[in-house]
Amino acid sequence: MKPRSQRFRRWLDGGIQLISGVSALIGLFFLAWILLEVIARGGKALNWDFFTQLPPPPGLPGGGLANAILGTLLITAAATCIGVPIGILAGVYLAEFGKTSRYATLVRFTCNILMGTPSIIIGVFVYTLMVVPLGHFSGTAGAVALAIMMLPVTARTTEDIIHLVPNSLREAALGLGAPRWKVILQIVFREAKSGLITGVLLALARVCGETAPLLFTALNSPFWTFSLNQPTANLTVTIFNYAMSPYEHWQQMAWGASLLITVTVLAQTVIARLILQKRSIKP
Repeated sequence: MKPRSQRFRRWLDGGIQLISGVSALIGLFFLAWILLEVIARGGKALNWDFFTQLPPPPGLPGGGLANAILGTLLITAAATCIGVPIGILAGVYLAEFGKTSRYATLVRFTCNILMGTPSIIIGVFVYTLMVVPLGHFSGTAGAVALAIMMLPVTARTTEDIIHLVPNSLREAALGLGAPRWKVILQIVFREAKSGLITGVLLALARVCGETAPLLFTALNSPFWTFSLNQPTANLTVTIFNYAMSPYEHWQQMAWGASLLITVTVLAQTVIARLILQKRSIKP
């Protein structure tokens, strides 16, 4: 086989770098375009009433999306309480106990499938599992749907972070007579806490903008909803409804809600990156 010349390799390397750089610039261009468009259109809708008032009747000005903001917080908090503990425990099992066993391999495979499953499929599944038997939509069903989406992200992130904890720390603690569960809680978790927090933030960012699962589970409501056992207002479904409406004021409020979600997801991603950079674990 004839070896390639150094000149050809340099040209090939330069071409690949050029293509990669142009692709990155194209991605940044569209990201900046989307952000500027959302800020320009959504910033006009943000005021005190937007965060404190209920939605206005069709065609009337004023009002806000306070109920949707509260409902989104309640659903997300419930989903976090359901999905994050299960995901962390699954990640601990994969990293500390299962490792290369067949069952652990099956769990990893299932997590990978869940991470790639369209969110609308998860919404239909929870609809069939919870909404149809109960006979009504509810914020609880929406929280379960989002928790299913958070679970694989949290599990795989937890497994990867725990793998970065040096084995010498485990061996030292076990050598002193500490039980395995205490080693995991007080040694492994303490060393991996920054990475675990990052995984939770990434899982939250994953579900913050989801609409399809909530359309089939939580649906929406124009009223205050302090209980998740009924249809619950949320920002994403409200955006869907208002953006499709013929009323200009509702469309502007949809842009405001879009800006709020965009800023929230962007802030979570930035915080996760900063925490990940400052973690004490070194590979």
